[in-house]
Amino acid sequence: MLKPDAIKMRLVGRILARIEGEGMGIVALKVVKLERKIAEALYEVHRGKPFFRSLIDYITSGPVIVAVVEGPDAVRTVRKACGATDPSKAGVGTIRGDFGTSVTKNAIHAADSIDSAEREIALFFKPDEVVS
Repeated sequence: MLKPDAIKMRLVGRILARIEGEGMGIVALKVVKLERKIAEALYEVHRGKPFFRSLIDYITSGPVIVAVVEGPDAVRTVRKACGATDPSKAGVGTIRGDFGTSVTKNAIHAADSIDSAEREIALFFKPDEVVS
């Protein structure tokens, strides 16, 4: 998911090109404004943590782009391209290292496992909207 900061900075094409450059195919894509309920489900793992409310406020503050990508070892490949969650610790050449400005405003969200990816995809897409 490309976060509101990536949309605001007009980085959509550059970020998607990086994902495709890693050999991933984009099989579903849409622009959405997250409802609070969906955002809370997306970040459920962080519920109860001190930053949860500010994360939800931020991710619902503007449009995001949700996508499904596929390719060899997609979860690991995309997370490697993203870099560390904290842009100051993400390597140069990673999406967060190059475009992120804070732990929250780090341009992109990526699932951390196949189970998470399947759960997150179901939040945003109907099965017939994913075209492999």
